[in-house]
Amino acid sequence: MRLFIQNMVSLRCKLLVKSELEKLGLEYLSIELGEVVLKEPIKADIRQQLAERLHASGLEIMNDKNTILIEKIKNIVVEMVHYADDVPHVNFSVFLSNKLKKNYHYLSEIFSRTKGITIEHFIILHKIERAKELIIYDELNLTEIADKLHYSSVAHLSNQFKKITGLTPSFFKKIQKRKRNNLEDL
Repeated sequence: MRLFIQNMVSLRCKLLVKSELEKLGLEYLSIELGEVVLKEPIKADIRQQLAERLHASGLEIMNDKNTILIEKIKNIVVEMVHYADDVPHVNFSVFLSNKLKKNYHYLSEIFSRTKGITIEHFIILHKIERAKELIIYDELNLTEIADKLHYSSVAHLSNQFKKITGLTPSFFKKIQKRKRNNLEDL
């Protein structure tokens, strides 16, 4: 049985879901961002208990097909930008279409209508958050960050960074208070 969980966008969320499943004695086959595969179907009262426990932590079990699809798109972006060792070298629209086995135009329409921004802008927001993180860690220079996030150049990264944050990456690196956003808030 599959459960789709909204706002499950981090490794910490996965640990929380795992803990709640174990507390309820539910066996699972896998826990991924936004999705849990249980060994067997669960009773309505147990599902309700799980839903209430997850809700207390800001997570929601989803039932609506479009909401599930939006959450899958968000989770693919988060996983690709923040947790994958390397961003795919193919165009993201092709990558997303292949991964979800849906027409990109269809995915884009539903996402834009529901979230109020395009998938492309959502990706840019996450890439900039990842760039902030990499700048703060100070392990890579801007050229390496641009390459890691598949920007065509440092100038392209810098332009998007400034458009989103109002700061250049170099200035961001210099300031003491480096404000980052929660992934859930993007």
